[in-house]
Amino acid sequence: MKVYDPASVRNVAVVGHSGAGKTQLSSAVLFSAGMVNRLGKVDDGTTVTDFDEEEIARKHTLGSSLAFVEWNKSKINLIDTPGVANFFADARAALHVVDGAVVVVDAVAGVEVQTESVWSEAEALGLPTLVVLNRLDRERASLDRTLQSLRDAFGRAVMPIQLPLGEEKDFRGVADLVAMKALVFETDGSGRFRQEEIPAAMKDAANTSREALIEMVAEADDSLMEKFFEAGTLTQEELVEGLRRATLERRVFPLLCTSAILNIGAQPLLDAILSYVPSPADRPVKGVDRKSGEAKDLRASETDPYVAYVWKTIADPFAGRITLFRVVSGSLKADTTISNGTKDSPERLGHLLLLQGKTQAPVPEIKAGDLGAVSKLKDTQTGDTLADRNTGVAIPPLKFAEPVLSYAIEPKSRGDEEKISTALQRLQEEDPTIRYTRDAQTKELLLSGQGQLHIEVTVAKLKRRFGVEVNLKLPRIPYRETITAGTEAHGRHKKQTGGHGQFGDCKIRMEPLPRGSDFEFVDDIFGGAIPRQFIPAVEKGIQDARHRGFLAGYPVVDFKVTLFDGSFHQVDSNELSFKLAGSLAFKEGMSRARPTLLEPVMNVEVYAPSDYAGDLMGELNSRRGRISGMDTRGTTTVIKAQVPMAEMLTYEQQLTSATGGRGSYHMEYSHYDEVPTHLQAKIIAAAKAERGEEAAQET
Repeated sequence: MKVYDPASVRNVAVVGHSGAGKTQLSSAVLFSAGMVNRLGKVDDGTTVTDFDEEEIARKHTLGSSLAFVEWNKSKINLIDTPGVANFFADARAALHVVDGAVVVVDAVAGVEVQTESVWSEAEALGLPTLVVLNRLDRERASLDRTLQSLRDAFGRAVMPIQLPLGEEKDFRGVADLVAMKALVFETDGSGRFRQEEIPAAMKDAANTSREALIEMVAEADDSLMEKFFEAGTLTQEELVEGLRRATLERRVFPLLCTSAILNIGAQPLLDAILSYVPSPADRPVKGVDRKSGEAKDLRASETDPYVAYVWKTIADPFAGRITLFRVVSGSLKADTTISNGTKDSPERLGHLLLLQGKTQAPVPEIKAGDLGAVSKLKDTQTGDTLADRNTGVAIPPLKFAEPVLSYAIEPKSRGDEEKISTALQRLQEEDPTIRYTRDAQTKELLLSGQGQLHIEVTVAKLKRRFGVEVNLKLPRIPYRETITAGTEAHGRHKKQTGGHGQFGDCKIRMEPLPRGSDFEFVDDIFGGAIPRQFIPAVEKGIQDARHRGFLAGYPVVDFKVTLFDGSFHQVDSNELSFKLAGSLAFKEGMSRARPTLLEPVMNVEVYAPSDYAGDLMGELNSRRGRISGMDTRGTTTVIKAQVPMAEMLTYEQQLTSATGGRGSYHMEYSHYDEVPTHLQAKIIAAAKAERGEEAAQET
């Protein structure tokens, strides 16, 4: 395998909504370039970039996959990305290590939810963007309708540089508006085509579209605009160079036409990537000085010290950890020791790898600008910078989205708890958007992710890769209890069974505290009513009892206990007796202190197109939410509310249904608040029933 210099490399992410044909298009590109000997298909699980068993079964890309093409003495790295919202983090990570985006759009559906998401991300990163109108062979496929959809969403700078030859099932090739030639493809999937004159029937349409393209290119450059005004057009050379410049500056977004399943348009797409996507030599990477924090542009120079950024980790149960990286500057060589600048630790590089999906090709060196992989690094994780200590630079790591949904998981087999923890730790290295924690109150192991599908796929990986099977269930709500009135209580424990007996006696005062205060214990004993050595035992008895709860078995919080009196026996009093007395006093006090239930309330932000705002606010109100504000960001409305956690457990499915998948939300804990009276009885009854079942199972 040839080692390419930075100027001969192109790095692109193939992005878009699920079902637009990204993986099939990647397969067509690889086959047309001669990198594989058959045209893989998503339907039969034979594509290069969807190789995971779960992806093949679901017929959806669930994680970014790297492949490469050698084309016209250059190397094109393709990252095929997920189009499902739950896995958007992988698409974001891919966009952060490439120099251009290929946005694939379904010619029937037009702009969809994830089309907008990836476009916004590419825009924020300043990535030159090509638009591929795919699946033009389908019934109801339309360039005109889809182009209008694109321009409505992203502006008039989306410009076709090709027109389709034929419509729907008669789609057979493209008319190139730059070269003004027709490329007529075989429809057998071979990718073979012949070059012809543009058919007379579409000559006028081609000329009109070319003139519109020339005008848009001229608008993007003052000097070209002057020439356009003088001559009324641009020369071929001016058009070619002006289109490249305008694309690099994101002033024009060239649109190409394809049918990936028929393998029509793959070679022109490869040519367009070479022409309109910058090489790493043309586009520096943003870094920072470790000490000062100042921004630094890192250029893809082979002579500079090595700097590489880790953008993805794969948890392979057999090969171990596989680390995917981009060499930003310098070069990495196999069988050498380098430094992890983030962890400040040495790492031994074994075989350096180029990935063609799951196939690994060892190479001796990977130069600046290129993408590669290495296995079995000791400490390196996603987001780390591999750099010589003397460089003093780092690549800012991508901030991943916080989880939005949690499920409780329990092993199907006893004794698998430790295996679950180890396996989830490995999977978290691969996917930083999942979390697993043990809830201290409910004692449940919680798996959190970006949505229900995300969690289901993670559970499937646990089974397939690590042999661990778990059950999923909605998590218990960590309710709490508190008091709403002050009272005094008396606890006495007295037991005589022959010989030394047991005696402990205490009087306490209970008072409510502000929300969030937890528990406070005050020793107000005077005159030795209770010996000093027994006072901690009283507190311990109250602590144990409050953690067991009073109404429904939930911890009691936000109250103060003052121990103000009591009595003891010189012989029979001991720590256990006063611990039991404290527990009895607590229970008596709770019966008179008007106890109530508290529930966790979440800060919720809902993001959706403005058209849905009214319905979504109504839905949040029906879930006992309190709307606290609303912002508009372009065509998106952000609704801010506080909603009880219990009402949010099933919100994801409802939001997806109500917005056609265009809505998303984020939530985090805010505070505890009192449960409405009419709901408390049901919660208390359910908690007691559950405790009864657990007790029966234990016996």
